[in-house]
Amino acid sequence: MFQTINIETSGRQMLVLISDEVRRVVRESGHAEGLCVIFCPHSTAGLTINSYLDPDTALDLRHELDRLVPTRVDFIHTVDTPSDAAGHVKATLVGSQLTLIVHDGNPVLGSSQGLFFCEFDGPRRRQVYVKVLADPK
Repeated sequence: MFQTINIETSGRQMLVLISDEVRRVVRESGHAEGLCVIFCPHSTAGLTINSYLDPDTALDLRHELDRLVPTRVDFIHTVDTPSDAAGHVKATLVGSQLTLIVHDGNPVLGSSQGLFFCEFDGPRRRQVYVKVLADPK
């Protein structure tokens, strides 16, 4: 079984720190050793690991992704809006899944690393799914 983390974004693009919610799911699983899989089921959102200590890091990531994939009107795919098409490309660049090692009942991250949900076409109500797999030993 997996658990769902519900996220409500308030802006068109934003990075939301979800590390504490993922840690809670891992603790509640009761597994001391194993893997934690985090999956984003949205085509205009993604997941990444990066520094959470300086809030400007998230801002730099958003700005750089905007520079690489600006919202524009010449996308072929514009079902909802041009930002929707840009959101699809950004989500592909960032990715939709992360796998973390679980050790001593906690997801393994570097001292400055955090888990971010990346919104590219908000504001929206979103979900992230988390599955903790026990080490078979």
